[in-house]
Amino acid sequence: METISKAVVTVLGFDSKGIIARVSNVLYRHNINILDISQTVISGYFNMIMLVDISSPDCPFQTLKNELDALGTEIHVQIRIQKSEIFEAMHQV
Repeated sequence: METISKAVVTVLGFDSKGIIARVSNVLYRHNINILDISQTVISGYFNMIMLVDISSPDCPFQTLKNELDALGTEIHVQIRIQKSEIFEAMHQV
């Protein structure tokens, strides 16, 4: 059985059309599958969290991170991606 490597993508900023589509497109182009997604808009502020499968991307993790950073700058939101091991390690006793 193949182990799935996961990452968490967060997006925060003012709401505008196409944020989900633009972020999803970057992930799709790099062979990354969205496993779960949650998004809300509160008083014009957009917040999204995605759990993604990074088991077989077509680029190094840092390249993906840089591309998401550049997209965030372009569409005026903050986009972060972190490997899920960071979150799992914080919650192990």
